[in-house]
Amino acid sequence: MTISHPSLSAIKEARARLGDLVLETPIHHLVGESVKRETGTDPYLKLELFQYAGSFKPRGALTVMFSLDKEQLSRGVTAISAGNHAIAVGYCAQVLGTSAKVVMTKSANPARIQRCADYGVDVVLMDNIHDAFVQVREIEEGEGRFFVHPFEGPLTALGTATLGLELTNQVADLDAVIVPIGGGGLCAGVATAVKLAQPDCKVYGVEPFGADSMTRSFASGKPEAIEEVRTIADSLGAPYAQPYSLGLCQQFVDEIVLVDDDALCRATALLFHEAKLAVEPAAAAATAALCGPLRDRLEGKRVGLIICGTNIDRVNYTNYLQRGERGR
Repeated sequence: MTISHPSLSAIKEARARLGDLVLETPIHHLVGESVKRETGTDPYLKLELFQYAGSFKPRGALTVMFSLDKEQLSRGVTAISAGNHAIAVGYCAQVLGTSAKVVMTKSANPARIQRCADYGVDVVLMDNIHDAFVQVREIEEGEGRFFVHPFEGPLTALGTATLGLELTNQVADLDAVIVPIGGGGLCAGVATAVKLAQPDCKVYGVEPFGADSMTRSFASGKPEAIEEVRTIADSLGAPYAQPYSLGLCQQFVDEIVLVDDDALCRATALLFHEAKLAVEPAAAAATAALCGPLRDRLEGKRVGLIICGTNIDRVNYTNYLQRGERGR
């Protein structure tokens, strides 16, 4: 599927417009004997967990919300999310002077719900993700709020592409970049920017086995859905793929690999012990892919890893860390 994609100049303009509302997050070159042993290389970590709202999500949400006129912005926005997107929309609404009403499932992490509340977000809790999508559409239609999609659309991808642009500016001559995939908005934008800036660089997407909608979509050539999210990486638990994000991924992603929850926990432990980073399972996905299905083919290469977020509570993080330590 070939679709229109943002140009490198458009991505640069989008980054300039985001200004200091979005941080240029740092790079950490992860080195050490245990890192070399487990990953086969010395990877470059793009530390998006240090972004405002704790994840990459403000890049896309702000880019979308910048397109709203004053009247629409005054009516507020709405969103659906397992947590990171909801928190980011709350942050964006706050800095743009509007209100946000988001829909989450009752199983959402309480710490994420509280972070939304800290930004003044009105949170509606639903039984499951499918009911949540119905509810957010009702809010959109009934209250006139603008729906900020969690992963789909040209503006969302333009925003996430600014992350890929930063990475290529910070680290030259990368051989590969590994990007976590939920709905695909992050990977679509990053892959586009990386391929435009460094055409010879490989881009790999990574999904959990229990949330493999993009893998299924690549196999069939059209957007596919999953029946249920079955992974600890709930931030990657999009119920389906969408056409635009899928189209960009088809154009610019070389391959998608899958990792299981045990691999995510081992990668969480590696990031803690070698970089002292406390990340949610989704943010360990790129590391898990490098330690697992991509290790042999990327051995000795210059590899960039997107560390996408850190919105997790202490109890769950400790459990995943201990599980990972037992498995290493």
